[in-house]
Amino acid sequence: MANKKAEEEIKNEAPIETTPEVVEETINEEPEKFAKSGKKSKKHIEEVKAEEERQARKVERKEKEAEVKPKGATPVTRPKIERRGKKYQEAAKLIEKGKTYSLKEAIELAIKTNPSKFDASVEIHTRLGVDPRQADQNIRTTLVLPNGNGKTIKVAVFAPLDVCKAAKTAGADIAEDEAFLKQLDKGIIDFDVLISTPQYMPKLGKYARLLGPKGLMPNPKAGTVTTDVEKAVKESKAGKVEYRVDKQAIVHIGIGKTSFGTEKLLENANAFFDSLKSQKPSSLKGTYVKSVFVTTTMGPSIPVENSYN
Repeated sequence: MANKKAEEEIKNEAPIETTPEVVEETINEEPEKFAKSGKKSKKHIEEVKAEEERQARKVERKEKEAEVKPKGATPVTRPKIERRGKKYQEAAKLIEKGKTYSLKEAIELAIKTNPSKFDASVEIHTRLGVDPRQADQNIRTTLVLPNGNGKTIKVAVFAPLDVCKAAKTAGADIAEDEAFLKQLDKGIIDFDVLISTPQYMPKLGKYARLLGPKGLMPNPKAGTVTTDVEKAVKESKAGKVEYRVDKQAIVHIGIGKTSFGTEKLLENANAFFDSLKSQKPSSLKGTYVKSVFVTTTMGPSIPVENSYN
């Protein structure tokens, strides 16, 4: 009888709740046990959780970006002309698309389409059909422009003292012997053209890495290694320029300033093309001059009729 009464009392007792919330509360009540160091330490576990949350956010961000930019969609870029300034765009409208101009017309248009406020340089860019890797097709020479190039050229002469005196009389800005080398030792370059005599060239050998990349190393082809220093100085001051073909087989040259006017610029341009024709390699097969463009420092390019082969 006693056993039956105990069983009935047990049945009548309220059942213990085992819902997930109760279980979680029970678990949370139990203090977590962490190791002092290693993978089971509190610090390491927190770092792992933080990294997992960071990776989850990264995945979520990528999913949102994928929704905005569907796969395979190409980014829309504005045309190059629209990325230019307003003055450039207005100047470019004066050039007819698909039309090539005579040299005189191109120079007149270059002056008209100059968007800058300063006295800009007028440049000619000529693409040739030569291979600059071939020694006989690596065009490099000098030219005295009839009207100069509008730039004030600072000429330095490295030669014996007696030659330096004559060079200064001819108009050289710097004409020194050993004092000049001391300036180069300090890395000071305060000139645009360097002229030297052949016997003094070995002394400049150690400065090739300083002068070479700037195009200032004297060279017989450029007329800057010569025994007639006075003549070289006068030509440099009068507007002697050097031009050479680059790795892309293009010759770049400035023929003056916009303030020169059409006639003077045209005279300089014709002198350049006469010089360029005389440099045509005998081994060249095919077209010599492929294309010609005239432009100002910051202005649009103007295609020129190709009649220079």
